[in-house]
Amino acid sequence: MRGDRRQIQTAVLGSADSEEPLMLPLEAIELDAFRRRHQLDTFWCGLLLGGCGSQLTTKLYTDRVCHFSHHPSPDGQPHICGRRARGVSSADHLYVKSAAAAWFRNRGEEADISFAQPDGAPVGSMVDITSRHRRLRVHLDQAVEPVWDDDGIEPVLGLSVPVDRDTLIRRWYVHRIRLNSEGTTRRVQIGTEAFARPTEWFALDTCTMTERGLSTPAVEKIIHSRTSRPAPAWASSRAYKFPDIELRKRVRDVESQARDLLRELAYAREREAVVVVARLSDQIAEVTGVKEETQEQLATAVADAERWLEQQAEVRRSLLADLGAAVAAGDTSRVRTLLTHVNLTAVPDGTEEEIRVTGAAADHLASVASAAAERVHALLQDLRRLPRNRPEHQLRPQVQQLIQAAAQAGRLLEQRQQIQIATWKARAGLDKLAPVPARTVVPRTPVERPQQRPQLHKQVARRYWIKASCPRCRAGSGQECVVDNGSHPRQVRQVPHDERLKPIIDARRERQRNQPKPPPPWRVYEVTCPDCGQGADARCTTTGGPHRSRVERAKEFTRLRKPRPETGTEA
Repeated sequence: MRGDRRQIQTAVLGSADSEEPLMLPLEAIELDAFRRRHQLDTFWCGLLLGGCGSQLTTKLYTDRVCHFSHHPSPDGQPHICGRRARGVSSADHLYVKSAAAAWFRNRGEEADISFAQPDGAPVGSMVDITSRHRRLRVHLDQAVEPVWDDDGIEPVLGLSVPVDRDTLIRRWYVHRIRLNSEGTTRRVQIGTEAFARPTEWFALDTCTMTERGLSTPAVEKIIHSRTSRPAPAWASSRAYKFPDIELRKRVRDVESQARDLLRELAYAREREAVVVVARLSDQIAEVTGVKEETQEQLATAVADAERWLEQQAEVRRSLLADLGAAVAAGDTSRVRTLLTHVNLTAVPDGTEEEIRVTGAAADHLASVASAAAERVHALLQDLRRLPRNRPEHQLRPQVQQLIQAAAQAGRLLEQRQQIQIATWKARAGLDKLAPVPARTVVPRTPVERPQQRPQLHKQVARRYWIKASCPRCRAGSGQECVVDNGSHPRQVRQVPHDERLKPIIDARRERQRNQPKPPPPWRVYEVTCPDCGQGADARCTTTGGPHRSRVERAKEFTRLRKPRPETGTEA
């Protein structure tokens, strides 16, 4: 297998399973500043980037772009890594998760953010964001086709993901996402695309999350233009002169509004949106001044909608009864299915009985998921104790139990546990390889010159500084830093104060300064060959290079940190 020689532009900071991405500057003059800023940090070919988990180093060039590179193997051969995505956009899913988490934190809200992998999609193709309002599924590439008919999920499309004309017309608009390079990071922008309108782009801070879903300033304009009643164009100087023209124009406006309401009502019924159907029925009942034929159509539509709402209420009562029985019987699968249907037919003024039943169902699923998460933890510990050479067919029963428990645990699983589960599936031969989609080539964006002052918040993960108190704004452990300008109430800062971060960085540097330096790796010809018996500094008797057993012995000595031999001696 030949090594992949494509240049690596992204890495993660600190460890192989880190979620802190960074991008290497492309120019040599900028790489010098980058190295000074991260002189005590380590870079890794992250597992969440699809990498091998090995440590990376920086390569400086003046005649081509700079990039990350793997350390060579102990035998001096180039390191082989199966990482497929290596360009500036290969860590976009990590940047999206980081930006979304900060966006919700600044608004005092919580959100569950994960990297979805339906049908074996590669990690990084999609990001699932679930808040109390809505669930967003960000499609960064074309690995999985967006689902437009699921009321519980709103797709957000990357630049390379297509959307057809009918979908744009039916949904009024769709959201897109793009990431722009700024120094050694990537900034998220949200775009709103509508039929016959150019895509408008906005900074993430200008967007909001509502019951309707993700909203931008462009969405507000689109909805207002589609739902507001056109103002009658009365002109006092012409109204008495041409009354027939003004009357015909007014009739046309009302007729157009009536047709729009009928289309929206039909669309809401198709999606079984009970609340929307009830609201549109009330609006249609208030429409006046239309033709007699149109008035009959409106009355028929309202009567049909009322009958449909009554049927939906009966369906909801039946679903709630079945849900209560499923909770009592402990049928988790049925509880999960019924609760999803009940939520889809939710009404704003639910009864106390409905709240009690749905609450009991949610508590049941939460307890099952918690028990399953503990089961996953125990199974992973058991699997780690097994011999490394255990054959696939002996691993499969335990791994299948692990997969079933993981499916029940759902969002309670940590990202590192999901990676471990995928690894065990592969070792047991239960994984299914999915074709990797072709990525759209995006022109490289010019890189801005980094700021002279070091940005400390990029060097310390939130999970570390949130545990410490801030000496500047007096924020306690577990609290965000606030703007200390005397305002009341004080505004939450997007990044913590440097005074809160500097003690953590100083302590980290002190630990690294006192940590013993690991010995250099063993070279192949420093060990005695188990096959041909050749000693140190003597080549193997084969013509094709050293024996494989000799290479493996050098790797094993390096892993065990065995002291290097003295000159002229054998190991």
